Amino acid sequence: MNDTTQMVERNQNAVAKNQDERSSPTMTLLPAVDIVEDASGVTLWADLPGVTKDKLEVNVHDGNLHIEAQAVVPTPSGLRIQHAEIRRPHFARAFSLSADLDASKIEANLQDGVLKLTIPRRDEARPRRIPVNVA
Repeated sequence: MNDTTQMVERNQNAVAKNQDERSSPTMTLLPAVDIVEDASGVTLWADLPGVTKDKLEVNVHDGNLHIEAQAVVPTPSGLRIQHAEIRRPHFARAFSLSADLDASKIEANLQDGVLKLTIPRRDEARPRRIPVNVA
């Protein structure tokens, strides 16, 4: 490590300290998602660590699903932050919904930092078996 690197690190620590004193740095992150599709619809799981229900918004508009959330990472009492790159992560993600899905019947559950969205298919879009009669 040379002297220039050490000076840059000291300056970055000073910037992080000053930002923490004024307001915590915020960064928008894409939450990791898993999506499973079957005959009944789509299930989506989004990882939102540190997010509570009051800091979560799930909206549908014009065939698009929007997820936005704010997480707060608390500082334990008695400790001082030396370096913080992300103190208040903001999560945002959007998805286009197929016309086969019924956006009016979406169910959302948040548990242990994981958002689960269940999006059913419209009844007319679900596969169905046609009975065959013998003449």
